[in-house]
Amino acid sequence: MVMKILGVIPARYASSRFEGKPLKDICGHTMIEWVYKRAKNADIDEIVVATDDERIFEAVKKFNGNVVMTAENHQNGTSRIIEVINKNEYKNYDFIINIQGDEPLIDIESINILANNYRDEKSEIVTLKQEMKTQNEIENPNHVKVITDFNDNAIYFSRSVIPYERDKNNSENIRYFRHIGIYGYTAKFLNELKNLRDGVLEKIESLEQLRFIENGYKIKVLETDSNVIGVDTEEDLKEVVKFIEKKGIKLES
Repeated sequence: MVMKILGVIPARYASSRFEGKPLKDICGHTMIEWVYKRAKNADIDEIVVATDDERIFEAVKKFNGNVVMTAENHQNGTSRIIEVINKNEYKNYDFIINIQGDEPLIDIESINILANNYRDEKSEIVTLKQEMKTQNEIENPNHVKVITDFNDNAIYFSRSVIPYERDKNNSENIRYFRHIGIYGYTAKFLNELKNLRDGVLEKIESLEQLRFIENGYKIKVLETDSNVIGVDTEEDLKEVVKFIEKKGIKLES
């Protein structure tokens, strides 16, 4: 049986920190075009942008990308994806990868790691982690930390520093990991998500993935060394443009 994998890029125009982010210009192309065209080189079957904004819809159509209009009342990108996979043209996909729309330099290997894990292991939920090297990173509450068991399943995600180092003599043996917010899910899990109880820890940490753990699901967390450059502010955007110009990165048509 052939397993079909769909990549979905949720994209909103409204944003409390950076309105209109998907349409910001990056070296002659919109941010959403950078994300889409880089992601389409991954080893998956199809990519689609999910948006509730006509401006984003038209921008994607302009570069001949796949895009669907969704409802405006979604609380997060995951619920927007659930709407997409219940549309007739997307009901036959087995595994869905949630691709962040604010990472114009997304590394396709990150997508491939998730896709290959599903092909090999059939994990229900898969995500990524990256080792943190500096104390500033480790102590930053915006960098969500994750600890895993011996089988790479998540034990806990937190904005706090985990694990806590009680015995300072063990420092050289401790590795701290940051959660990278790209997910792969089975379509079956996504359609079960609406039936899950809200998590107590989910609310405390403001981390949706804790709801999955609190309801008994396993989250496979695989390590990557890909550098993720997300854009949340105008300053982030300037840094990305500077990086692209310095490295001479071109966007394939």
